[in-house]
Amino acid sequence: MAREQTGAAGRRKANGAAATTSSKGKGPSEASGGKDELLQYYRDMLLIRRFEERAGQLYGMGLIGGFCHLYIGQEAIAVGVQAAHRDGDQVITGYREHGHMLACGMDPKAVMAELTGRASGSSKGKGGSMHMFSTEANFYGGHGIVGAQVSLGTGLAFANRYRENGKVAFTYFGDGAANQGQVYESFNMAELWSLPVVYIIENNQYAMGTAIDRSSSETHLYKRGASFRIPGEEVDGMDVLAVKAAAAKAAEYARSGKGPYILEMKTYRYRGHSMSDPAKYRTREEVDAIRKTRDPIDHIEEMLETKGFADEAALKAIDAEVKRIVADAAEYARTSPEPDPSELYTDVYTEAPVGAQA
Repeated sequence: MAREQTGAAGRRKANGAAATTSSKGKGPSEASGGKDELLQYYRDMLLIRRFEERAGQLYGMGLIGGFCHLYIGQEAIAVGVQAAHRDGDQVITGYREHGHMLACGMDPKAVMAELTGRASGSSKGKGGSMHMFSTEANFYGGHGIVGAQVSLGTGLAFANRYRENGKVAFTYFGDGAANQGQVYESFNMAELWSLPVVYIIENNQYAMGTAIDRSSSETHLYKRGASFRIPGEEVDGMDVLAVKAAAAKAAEYARSGKGPYILEMKTYRYRGHSMSDPAKYRTREEVDAIRKTRDPIDHIEEMLETKGFADEAALKAIDAEVKRIVADAAEYARTSPEPDPSELYTDVYTEAPVGAQA
């Protein structure tokens, strides 16, 4: 179910107030996908799920150091939004980013090798779980400071507008980061300059461990842009088709020059905030109930079988293929060499070309 509030640059009322009407949209999965589309979503989400499960195992074995934030339960968001991308659109997010990197098409081996701090990792083993990048995949991080990526994503959108390249910056942050001051500074500038950015709030209900109704006076986060005249919409973040439809709509709005758009994806993470979080602030019964009734992968699996697009044997074959890819990535990450100590001094500054003017 989607809720929407309207009003943005170019559509202001005469008295200067932003419109704040609310209307109901299509229910979950009323928009139907074709066979190939649904199978691709199933495989992509399953790859993220199996990858994160293996990452959790490697962390428990001591092969991944530092922090590690898993994306299990939220797979429909990264996959659904990616389905609405055009070539060149950018992605930037916080430190729960493994799933986003895989959705962007990055090699699972390079992502897993970064987790284990290997030279063949996506950031040469120097970023670890929270700081991965790939300009080739238009993925701009992976940021450890809560909310920091929002201003950076707004900067990407500013560059897009300046260059008139037709690209959109998809800027993700969580319900905890939604209360950060730089978020609202970014909102103001983005609307003021009609920047092509889609702000995606992955509302998994608990931030770093505090329920949203204990930390936010306004718990409908899609309304957070109202004072800046930014339209927003609440989306079922456990339904990949609902996510894709909302992301496509928001991207078109931003790409057409109307300015920013906010999507609040209502989702749920099954694990703790990080691997060190026992998640005692919620009950096991609550987590199990979400898994049984709203799991995004089970939802697509049921659709595939109901529509006659795939039977149990076909789905098991996809799972087996995905498990093989993840197993190969884990072995690659375990056995690849560590970075040479000299790497400590690379990528610190951008070196000017020889002979360039100071």
